[in-house]
Amino acid sequence: MSAVLKLIQGSQEWLDYRRTMRNASETPAVLGISPWVTPYQLWLIKTGRSTQAVTQAMTHGTQTEPQARAAYEAQTGHVMNPLVMQDGLYSASLDGITLGGDLIVEVKCPFRGRQSKLWREAREGTVPAYYAAQIQHQMMVSGAAEAHLWVYVEGEGLLLTLRRDEAAMEVIRGAWDTFCLYLDGDNPPPLSEADSAQRDDPAWGEAAAAFVAAKHNADSADEALDAARQRLVDLARHPRETGGGVSVVMLWKAGAVDYKKVPELRGVDLDRYRGKGREEVRVTVAK
Repeated sequence: MSAVLKLIQGSQEWLDYRRTMRNASETPAVLGISPWVTPYQLWLIKTGRSTQAVTQAMTHGTQTEPQARAAYEAQTGHVMNPLVMQDGLYSASLDGITLGGDLIVEVKCPFRGRQSKLWREAREGTVPAYYAAQIQHQMMVSGAAEAHLWVYVEGEGLLLTLRRDEAAMEVIRGAWDTFCLYLDGDNPPPLSEADSAQRDDPAWGEAAAAFVAAKHNADSADEALDAARQRLVDLARHPRETGGGVSVVMLWKAGAVDYKKVPELRGVDLDRYRGKGREEVRVTVAK
């Protein structure tokens, strides 16, 4: 049985509530189809090991949503109320639902506007799988039979309709049941290629501290080396000078070829001419 919660979307109370729930916006990550968050990254957030970064695109969407919803209401004649709803373990923060509860709307305001992938797909009548999963979760919680995806850019909106899909909802529930086993056991789900495993064991901490210290010393040495080099260059008066065990040679080097500008190479598959690939290891200091 669905319940309406008196929570203001974006408030601290709402954020605290979401940490304990199976939320519609998190379902694409649970299913492993989110372009932005992997199951492991969501596990880090839900277990308090990481926080959800607020991106420029997210801020744009939040700020533009009221205007977009008003445009949707003007075009469709529907009056939509934004609500937070809960059905058992599942929660959905709705951009809008009709008074009768039969129709919901999910508003998207792509940051890149008409240049965005979402806008292009919406114009073709395609709902991305990750948004379809989010909306099916919303219909599952709200009980709505139909949903509109409203993609809004600068006074223009594209409307796509989705019907309630019980089979999709069963998949969503199963995926959440599996994911919550990782939460309950405090064990991470399998990592994908997009993930960075979090290490906090003593051996790693000791090795990391040694690397950070060595990197600091190396950076300081590089700065001193650059300064000494520049002093020699400033003192040089001839293309080749030697003294004190150091040589300074001034050369003219041709610029690199921009192969993309060579008309004869257009359409040529240059990968055929690449050498054998090799594994590289990159170690950096986290910012």
